[in-house]
Amino acid sequence: MIIETLSWGKLEIDEEQLYHFPKGLPGFDEETNFALIAMAESPFWYLQSISNMELSFLLVDPFVFYPAYEFELPDDEAEELEISSDVVIRCIITLKEHVEQSTINLLAPIVLNPVGHSGKQIVLHKAPYHTKHSLLQEQPVIDGKDGG
Repeated sequence: MIIETLSWGKLEIDEEQLYHFPKGLPGFDEETNFALIAMAESPFWYLQSISNMELSFLLVDPFVFYPAYEFELPDDEAEELEISSDVVIRCIITLKEHVEQSTINLLAPIVLNPVGHSGKQIVLHKAPYHTKHSLLQEQPVIDGKDGG
């Protein structure tokens, strides 16, 4: 299948990359079909709408940046997504002009069923997370000086 994207133009997507979000994503209820596109040799992905080339989300494996990240997937959510064993968790990144100010949304992860190719953004109501955690927990050392 060929899809059009704003960032990469036309891309060939295979069936394994397609995910159906029955209720869309918050704020984008009408958009229910997405392609999950891996960025080579990185923990980042794009979630690209199949029908709207201008709608995509930058995702990351949250465990790369927050190894202790954990939450209990509510039974009703697991049932809705028909998750029995395999599950993939990704979180939305908000990129800022200065990369060190970019944030990760740990409060509302994207939960994917890689077997049934379904997905949903789930808001964790009883979790200690919020929508704007720093993507870079520590400032990088630049030219021997701290980032502050």
